[in-house]
Amino acid sequence: MNNSLFKFPVPKNERVLGYAPKSDERKLLAQELDRQYNTQVEIPLIIGGKEIKTGQTGTVLMPTEHSHVLATYHKSGTHEVAMAIEAAMAAHRAWSELAWEERCSIMLRAAELMATKYRYVINAACMLGQGKNPMQAEIDSACETIDFLRFNTYYAAQIYSDQPFSPSSDCINRVEYRPLEGFVYAITPFNFTSIAVNLNVSPALMGNVTVWKPATTSLLSSYYAMKILQEAGIPDGVINFLPGAGSVISNVVLNHPDFAGIHFTGSTAVFQSFWKTVGDNISKYKTYPKLVGETGGKDFIFAHKTAKPRELATAIIRGAFEYQGQKCSAASRAYIPKSLWAETQSIAGEMLAEVRMGDVRDFSNFMNAVIDENSFDNLEKYISNAKNSADAEIVFGGKCDKSTGYFIEPTVIVAKKPDYETMVTELFGPVITIFVYEDADYEETLKICNATSPYALTGSIFSYDRYATMLAFNELRFAAGNFYINDKPTGAVVGQQPFGGARASGTNDKAGSYLNLVRWISPRTIKENLNPPTEFGYKFLEDDWEIPF
Repeated sequence: MNNSLFKFPVPKNERVLGYAPKSDERKLLAQELDRQYNTQVEIPLIIGGKEIKTGQTGTVLMPTEHSHVLATYHKSGTHEVAMAIEAAMAAHRAWSELAWEERCSIMLRAAELMATKYRYVINAACMLGQGKNPMQAEIDSACETIDFLRFNTYYAAQIYSDQPFSPSSDCINRVEYRPLEGFVYAITPFNFTSIAVNLNVSPALMGNVTVWKPATTSLLSSYYAMKILQEAGIPDGVINFLPGAGSVISNVVLNHPDFAGIHFTGSTAVFQSFWKTVGDNISKYKTYPKLVGETGGKDFIFAHKTAKPRELATAIIRGAFEYQGQKCSAASRAYIPKSLWAETQSIAGEMLAEVRMGDVRDFSNFMNAVIDENSFDNLEKYISNAKNSADAEIVFGGKCDKSTGYFIEPTVIVAKKPDYETMVTELFGPVITIFVYEDADYEETLKICNATSPYALTGSIFSYDRYATMLAFNELRFAAGNFYINDKPTGAVVGQQPFGGARASGTNDKAGSYLNLVRWISPRTIKENLNPPTEFGYKFLEDDWEIPF
């Protein structure tokens, strides 16, 4: 097939199902939730296409009912990690030499399986294992996963068709978009099933092979996703699934000469530790590894005095408390002018009074539990500090209960200082801190917002004064890789708002666009001369003149 002419059609974002009462999708999802709740799964390693059980096991628990075991999983040891690398490298040549259109076909097949046969399976696993309500699971484990698979193939077609200029008829210039020489280490987070899939399929689509370390707290949906990719036709060894301790797996991976890259979403501290280790080991590797990471955030909502309080309150509730604030993009600090705060607080209070929190199987719950006990304990500590601080006041929420599940009430803190600890520190939970500033201090407070946090992932400005909006746009230019005007700072859509941030938030390689895919190729430029020269001389040598002495 002619690569330069072959085009995939422009994809459309997958339609989000609403799960309204009495709808067919609600009934089917409820049935699948019941099935998975009453079925304990055994999760093996998958290396070279084979399921491996090490006998060293752990358990996967429900965040909303932590006494309930959803699955047992087998843990990888150093021997299994070495096996996975060997399997990946054994698969590398055949996979990398497969026509890119064929790799795209496998990804599109996986998207269809996700959209149809396994939609409720992957959503139910995400809900039970990661504590998401049906809407949050639908937009993540179904729709965003499908979008990544479909849009990535479209972007890949654009990349492969981009060829250099051949200015004359006597030569042909072209670029071969090779994969990296080695394997990619994919380390995936608990909070988005779609990210877990994409961190593997983006490199794989471009001809790479991966060693996958999934988060323990998202193993159920990750395991189902791995099985779906296998059913779609991913060859054995292209993606190798390794549950277990990150320290064990990383120690083997980062010391291997065939290590060629990291695709990571997780904490800033962990990514920085990887970067340091790679630097220390750089002479061991066959090639300079590519490090792609999306890490932390201290995402903001900033309001000008022309903002509308109801819009602002809605953005706070949705931006800070959907999925319990466990999104890299979740709003966790806000700057609100004094003239708007009283009305905004009142409206937010009315909304929070209607927010229900509980088990994911009860579809009337807007919020559920945070992911595990470590997260619960960390959030409870900061909430307790705020209760006892002269520099902060909790105006909504603040209750914490882990007797049945890891439940933290949606909590709003008002800080008296813009550098109070919860205005600065990433919490990753349902806590937002408000700093109320004097209306006249708009520009000064913008500068404070820009300088307060080491992160630069997402942020938003609410304003109906265009000069004020553009002042924020320019002052906060480097404070957020995804910037929103009159909208909450969450909800990036594949193909519409490519996602990623800089500073301590990562390498800003924009998942959901061609920009991420180009990190997983190592181009080779090829010139073919159709009429090679037969004389060494050039025109300037033909002049008949003598050098005077």
